[in-house]
Amino acid sequence: MAPYAASSPRAGFWAALDPAQRSALRAAGRPRQYPVKAPLVYQGDESDHVIIIERGWAKVTSATEDGHDVVLAVRGPGDLLAESAVLGGRTRSATVTALSPVRALVVPAARFTGFLDVHPDVWMLVTGTFVQRLDDSDRRLTAHMSRGGAQRLAALLTDLAELSAHHVPPAADGSIEIGPPLSQEELGSWMDASRETVARALNGLRRRGLIRTGWRKITVIDLPGLREFAKEPD
Repeated sequence: MAPYAASSPRAGFWAALDPAQRSALRAAGRPRQYPVKAPLVYQGDESDHVIIIERGWAKVTSATEDGHDVVLAVRGPGDLLAESAVLGGRTRSATVTALSPVRALVVPAARFTGFLDVHPDVWMLVTGTFVQRLDDSDRRLTAHMSRGGAQRLAALLTDLAELSAHHVPPAADGSIEIGPPLSQEELGSWMDASRETVARALNGLRRRGLIRTGWRKITVIDLPGLREFAKEPD
């Protein structure tokens, strides 16, 4: 298992629902479009709805006491957002911002809990999503303590490539374009490293022939090699 997990490449919440459940949720919610950089939810807001991403990517960030935003995760097609705040009756614990144009389904909290009462088996999906995200946070902390910057970045890009390949098949040559358009600053915030550390690590991965890069674009050329490099000692 990679020392740092971005997200599981398994099917998202939406894909795990059957057609009847999807129809019921569509009837309970309303579609909404979010442009790039638009907030889907704000940290500290009251919880009155959940969001299911249908298309596009978003980042999850949390504000520190000194006013910096720390990237915690990315969410993509099929992912359920803001479910823990609604089900726990708490305020939003993080801000979610569109990285690309996002199309989503917004479901009021009361209607979502009513949907779960009618479809109790979906409770397991919601619970599994919550537990998985806690596990991801634990792996992030472990990676920060046990791996150097280059290995942490390689592990993060490995997971992002696997996640992206779940939504868009690899190219004919096997290369995988990472879906979430993250900047070097955002990658550094996520992996607890400076932008300079990320830049050096990207240069090293390019020299090894593992990736190629463009503006907010990273393509993994050799996924097995990248995965193995992530496991090497610092």
